[in-house]
Amino acid sequence: MAKQKLIWKTKPESDDVANAQNYLSLMFSDRKAKALVKTIAKAKAREFPAKDLLRASGLPLLARNDPHVSSDLHKIHGGKALAPVLLVRGDAQNGRPLIVADGYHRICAAYYFDENRNVDCRMASDAEL
Repeated sequence: MAKQKLIWKTKPESDDVANAQNYLSLMFSDRKAKALVKTIAKAKAREFPAKDLLRASGLPLLARNDPHVSSDLHKIHGGKALAPVLLVRGDAQNGRPLIVADGYHRICAAYYFDENRNVDCRMASDAEL
């Protein structure tokens, strides 16, 4: 029996982009947050295992019964596509972890589905701005 696939949408959802900008504006100036989100939205797809995204971000694995994680798991098992995760590259030399601007719940759902499966991501680096 073939293993079920994780299906990803080709582009971020407009709500996800807006949520990412709101979140990033808590850590960067509004101008820089807007520029990062613009870069993220145009970034090429990259894939990383769910377990590596959690490790690089330093974020804990949310509970399987978290409403958003549970909803995303139902989507996965129903064969529905998830929106890509939106990231800002971390900087290990300066002690800054990977920033999950949007998609934390999707990472956790993908981890529960299969921690080694790749998660579709769009990533920017604030060093590029």
